[in-house]
Amino acid sequence: MPNIAKEISDKFGDRLRVRVNGVLIRQDRILMIRHDMGRGRSLWNVPGGGMKFGSSATTNLTREFAEETGLTVEVDKFLFTYEYLEKPLHAVELFFEVSADGQIPIMGSDPELPAATQLIKEVRFMDLAELQSIPNDTKHQVFWGLKSLNDVRIWKGYFNFENKCIK
Repeated sequence: MPNIAKEISDKFGDRLRVRVNGVLIRQDRILMIRHDMGRGRSLWNVPGGGMKFGSSATTNLTREFAEETGLTVEVDKFLFTYEYLEKPLHAVELFFEVSADGQIPIMGSDPELPAATQLIKEVRFMDLAELQSIPNDTKHQVFWGLKSLNDVRIWKGYFNFENKCIK
């Protein structure tokens, strides 16, 4: 059985990553993905992932959506930047609003990891009540304390939400 936490640390840890994330809201529901983080821990976040050198942020986001959800998206507008820092992981994340014209998402995969270590465990649209019912320690910090799904559409700027390691 793979040690997912070790695989994540080995593959993504001890270096700065630039990530792109897409916010897809349809009929008052947001598309979320549950990732297996190892050691019995999950993390819910919007689709997205690491940037590949030589490709634009929008090209990377379009690729990540196709890999993780099977959706072909249009990147509509830049929303905000979030910095995640909990050693060994450090990422600067760019959040964009996207659209996908009624397509139905599927559960995709992460090609950066071997098939036995796939992190994606669930892909689905959630309304605000469902998102709020997920414990904070199992969802991305930008989704803690939302009063409306539109909150993420109107935020502008840089956020780090009191990361443990930022000085």
